[in-house]
Amino acid sequence: MLSDKDRVFNNLYGFGDVGLKGARARGDWSGTKELVAKGREWIINEVKASGLRGRGGAGFSAGMKWSFMPKEEGPRPHYLVVNADEGEPGTCKDREIMRAEPHKLVEGCLLSGFGIGAHVAYIYIRGEFYRECEILQRAVDEAYEAGLIGSDACGTGCAFDIHVHRGMGAYICGEESALIESLEGKKGQPRLKPPFPANVGLYGCPTTVNNVETIAAVPAILRRGAKWFAGLGRPNNTGTKLFCISGHVNNPCTVEEEMGIPLRQLLETHAGGVRGGWDNLLAVIPGGSSVPVIPKDICDTVRMDFDSLQEVKSGLGTAAVIVMDKSTDIIRAITRLSKFYKHESCGQCTPCREGAGWMWRVMERMARGNASVEEIDVLNEVTRQVEGHTICALGDAAAWPIQGLIRHFRPEMEQRIAEYQSAQTRAA
Repeated sequence: MLSDKDRVFNNLYGFGDVGLKGARARGDWSGTKELVAKGREWIINEVKASGLRGRGGAGFSAGMKWSFMPKEEGPRPHYLVVNADEGEPGTCKDREIMRAEPHKLVEGCLLSGFGIGAHVAYIYIRGEFYRECEILQRAVDEAYEAGLIGSDACGTGCAFDIHVHRGMGAYICGEESALIESLEGKKGQPRLKPPFPANVGLYGCPTTVNNVETIAAVPAILRRGAKWFAGLGRPNNTGTKLFCISGHVNNPCTVEEEMGIPLRQLLETHAGGVRGGWDNLLAVIPGGSSVPVIPKDICDTVRMDFDSLQEVKSGLGTAAVIVMDKSTDIIRAITRLSKFYKHESCGQCTPCREGAGWMWRVMERMARGNASVEEIDVLNEVTRQVEGHTICALGDAAAWPIQGLIRHFRPEMEQRIAEYQSAQTRAA
């Protein structure tokens, strides 16, 4: 269990003042000038030493990502882009940060920006987050008025500006290069890599794209020390994490906990347990809709961190825990996710454009039982042809839920087919 003194987010539920006065009372913007004065190299090394891994889903080392930025500031400016698109079904953590602790994000932008040599940050926020955008913009305005950002940010003599940009609700714009394309006013489609954004990003300039939760955690790490953050969680999976728990639990919530907490403990301590008791659990999607589902026998013992979930052929993703009890039609649930990914594919890559639609149509038949057992293997093979063969990870996201279904619930699929065939025979 995470103790209150180790929490990064002290006002996650918005019970306190979300403005600058309340943020300062909670310790935000304390000694920021001194942290900036320690220099770019110190900031990057401290974040590296903390073990902070990207909280947007990929789990790549934040400090390592920052170190890819050019060391010298040449004629091309450096940019920090904050991914606040949060379109992953089941995920609602970044929304809570922007709604209840916007100044943590604003201060994080400043410190992270100095770390990568950037003097401008763009926060790309999901268009549907209307009120959250208002609150965030108000926090940015307060920071400008107090001189915390602007032409002389925190009295450092350096300029730092923040722009809030509203997206138009496309899931694909959560991918970093598609987000950059959208920021530039183009159609949100992923770019081929290389070049990577650290070399050629926003407006052709060196750019780092990070998730809201990643950036918001930076001030606490720099203020309290990398050793403190690295001491939480498990090796290579350090620190705290926001978990969004939804579905068939008694108390759906977003909660901050240590990385590596057992899934069962997380659900029973913070979400009031599974509806109908733990034995009524069917399956859990542990990291947002794009990661493979895991059945109850794995849920009994699995820990909630990147490596533990990878070992059971799933993933932590955004840590959006979607709980399904035994009343769930698991085949229909995964079919609904297939429809989402088919709808959100940008259509740039043939395997995703054609494959996502094909997989959804087959899954619709599987949900009714109107298929043959042999088609399960064909479906599985098609997911392998889509996975890893697209510019971005949306093809993987469309394939993984189906792979998880076939891996753990093939008997249910075969039973559905047998029941349908039996009904057809009786009708004939």
